[in-house]
Amino acid sequence: MSADNGAQEKGVPVTEQYWDDSRLTVLDHPLVQHKISILRSKDTTTKQFRELVRELALFEGYEATRDFPLEPVEVETPLETCTAHRVAGKKVAIVPILRAGLGMVDGLLELVPSARVGHLGMYRDPVTHEPHEYFAKLPPDVESRTCLIVDPMLATGGSAIAAIDYLRKAGVADIRLLVLVACPEGVSAVLEHDPEVRVYACQMDRELNDRAYILPGLGDAGDRIFGTK
Repeated sequence: MSADNGAQEKGVPVTEQYWDDSRLTVLDHPLVQHKISILRSKDTTTKQFRELVRELALFEGYEATRDFPLEPVEVETPLETCTAHRVAGKKVAIVPILRAGLGMVDGLLELVPSARVGHLGMYRDPVTHEPHEYFAKLPPDVESRTCLIVDPMLATGGSAIAAIDYLRKAGVADIRLLVLVACPEGVSAVLEHDPEVRVYACQMDRELNDRAYILPGLGDAGDRIFGTK
């Protein structure tokens, strides 16, 4: 579905957005909302911020893997043999967008320890806000894996779209974007650009400002994760 492009000027509140709701999941768990409230605070320390990002990524991982197919297996318990279920051959790659996406990797690896980890380096031009790729390293069999792109913020959508396009060119069919905080402009841009990608967010915020920062947001996630500001 197409977005109202005229309403996407930076700093202008977006009152109407059109997207495929079946491809957007916003987590509504009370603990997620509680942790997001602490994450937003300017008084939250670097240590706390980093821990919360990891915890929230774990919550999102549960939702992003909810539809993985299962297969029956026979298991011998201490008392008897029973039929249980295991994930049916799903191979996962976690692909953080550098550098802020690194903060979400450990939480997802706690959930899927066997996942491979690729890296995509993107930086945003401070004037044009356009993404530029500077590094890429992916698992050699990435095309056969479900790829979880992770980045704490979905603002303009530029970096996410560039990452999605890179993975599509590498042959990846199943791409899921996991972010902590999104805004309508970014969600519309990503879902309009790619008809198959799915987006998971812990919070949908109001809008972008004229510097392409999410409002109310939580500031620069990379700086807050790594203590560089």
